[in-house]
Amino acid sequence: MTPKRKFAKRVDEIDISGIRKIFEAAGPDAVNMGLGQPDFDTPNHIKQAAIDAIIDGFTGYTPNLGIPELRHALCDKFRRDNNFEVAPDDIIITSGASEALHIALLALVEPGDEVLVPDPGFVSYVALSEFAGGKVVGVPLSENFTLTADNVAEHITDRTRVLFINSPSNPTGSVQTRDEIKDLCQLAEDHNITIISDEVYEHFIYSGEHVSPASLYENTVTINATSKTYAMTGWRLGYVAAPHDITEQMVKAHQYVQACANSIAQKAALAAITGPQDCVTDMYESFLRRRDLLMKGLKDIGIKCVEPQGAFYAFPEVENSMDAVQKLLNKGVITAPGEAFGPRGAGHIRLSYATGDEDIKRALDIMGQVL
Repeated sequence: MTPKRKFAKRVDEIDISGIRKIFEAAGPDAVNMGLGQPDFDTPNHIKQAAIDAIIDGFTGYTPNLGIPELRHALCDKFRRDNNFEVAPDDIIITSGASEALHIALLALVEPGDEVLVPDPGFVSYVALSEFAGGKVVGVPLSENFTLTADNVAEHITDRTRVLFINSPSNPTGSVQTRDEIKDLCQLAEDHNITIISDEVYEHFIYSGEHVSPASLYENTVTINATSKTYAMTGWRLGYVAAPHDITEQMVKAHQYVQACANSIAQKAALAAITGPQDCVTDMYESFLRRRDLLMKGLKDIGIKCVEPQGAFYAFPEVENSMDAVQKLLNKGVITAPGEAFGPRGAGHIRLSYATGDEDIKRALDIMGQVL
């Protein structure tokens, strides 16, 4: 007889991701509109850089922070694309953006500190904040699914430590305006709150612009990855930039949890960041076409949805999201329930259009029958 084991509350009280539950329950031939994974292959010049690294024997540990040439390349990227300066020693190469989120929260949040997260917002923000001992406070979004300074201000207390910003957003595809980012940065400065800015979808914006909070507010932790931009989800290569006193603390967690990011993936990321960007343009154009295809299809079958401005997600309204997800799964379409992204996600499902046109058409046909 297996004894009843006692587990740590930090994991025992956290549920498995609602996205993964549905994904793993689906059949092999299901249309996958649940996972946020581009259906493109990693570009050849990036794969070749990894092959060359293996042949050259670049298979050992790297410095905790990551290889210097990649961190220098990212300094140039932040200056060029994001309009802020950062020193190479204030960048940490991580095992995906997920690890970057994790070590940032471990460095910043004490038990009982409050973390403001968009509701609905990406599933990891809540779980990782709670792992760090934080108290999660969900902030309702505007009608366009953006964070506003007024809504955030209503939830600030003397225990507020961190504010999450994610633009373009997962799960809604919303993009914060420059004025909204400025107002949020000013509010954070007034209350000495650290912003964690998740920018993994920065290159997929169809209307509006990408504004990095770090270009306006020094007390910002900027998190990104090669996963979405270069179709490298399985390579698990992320990076984080922050003021020196923050990265100094983050690297302590990083060195014991991970030691260093995968050496071969770092060489591949260097080729991605410094190499030709045509692949990004091609993916952008495909995602834009797919967004328009999905939005027209939803409109034709009478499903309301705020048009996503970026990323590759739509967040349409449904009567009962858990019921809708299950019915669609029974018919071979994987989606994600809105509740997985926070209480205010109820009454919605998340659709990822990072899949082929024919799959989107097939999914729309089934949605028309089921919903």
